[in-house]
Amino acid sequence: MGRIFSRLMSELMAGRFVYTGELSPGKSTRLEDLISSATLLKRHVVACNVTDNPRARANLSSLAAAVAVQERAGVEVICQMTARDRNRLALTSDLLGASALGIRNVLVMSGDHPSLGDNPSAMPVYDLDSTQMVSLVRAMVDNGTDLARNRIEGEVKLHVGVTGNPNAVPLEAEVAKLGRKAAVGAEFIQTQAVFGIEVVERFLDAVGKLELPVLVGIMPCRSFRTADYILRNIPGVKISQDYLEALKRTEDIQDKTLKEEKVDEVNEEYFSRMIRELRRTSRVAGVHIMGVNYDRIVGRLVERIGGMKIDLDNE
Repeated sequence: MGRIFSRLMSELMAGRFVYTGELSPGKSTRLEDLISSATLLKRHVVACNVTDNPRARANLSSLAAAVAVQERAGVEVICQMTARDRNRLALTSDLLGASALGIRNVLVMSGDHPSLGDNPSAMPVYDLDSTQMVSLVRAMVDNGTDLARNRIEGEVKLHVGVTGNPNAVPLEAEVAKLGRKAAVGAEFIQTQAVFGIEVVERFLDAVGKLELPVLVGIMPCRSFRTADYILRNIPGVKISQDYLEALKRTEDIQDKTLKEEKVDEVNEEYFSRMIRELRRTSRVAGVHIMGVNYDRIVGRLVERIGGMKIDLDNE
């Protein structure tokens, strides 16, 4: 590890168990809800991911949203960037812009194919794959050049993370891809959503030799219907029957406030138990809580576990 530019990487390198959250800008020019969510999350997480057109749906720019969140809410961000929508010129340009505007963490990924999104006739780019994107960031940070070795004026200060899928079948192929990304300089892994300790343990055993910090992704669901949709539409994801049944029992509650409270209790109980189990192993660097539009559950989980409550007075 070379120089440290971000609070996230400083915490990871110090061996502290960290929490990260997730923000999705949406198809909107309005920032109020995004900033409000970020403000709620910042007491409980060290950084917030800002998604980049998730599920191939055209949303507000992740870079623009990330800058706004960092400046207006005062929480560090992890700006997601996909290879799907940009060639290497645009990626280089956005990375330069991110660094110049104070973004210090990026998460690179390939991105879902446009045919799966809300503009299915859009042409995919995929000029670089996610491994090559890591190489681009490393060239910019370490050598002060782009991939064609053109010189960059000024410093590029970015840490680069990658995604991992513990649900992948076969897992060996996923681990091989992560190995290639680690070899070219990836600095941390955030996983896609998992709902069971067994899946996490198998993944950690497989990627342990890479010696990269792993933040395990969890996705508390606001309703049984949400969990059922994930189970039916995201390949490879396994959700425990106990969790599904507990959520399903809340469906018949007519009082909205009571129903929300009972759903919160289900998520708090299930995922706090899971996180406590994860914290018993030093192989897990932290947890990435994907609670988009469900901000309150992040605080409830972190506070119940006694995690890292941020002291804003010392910010």
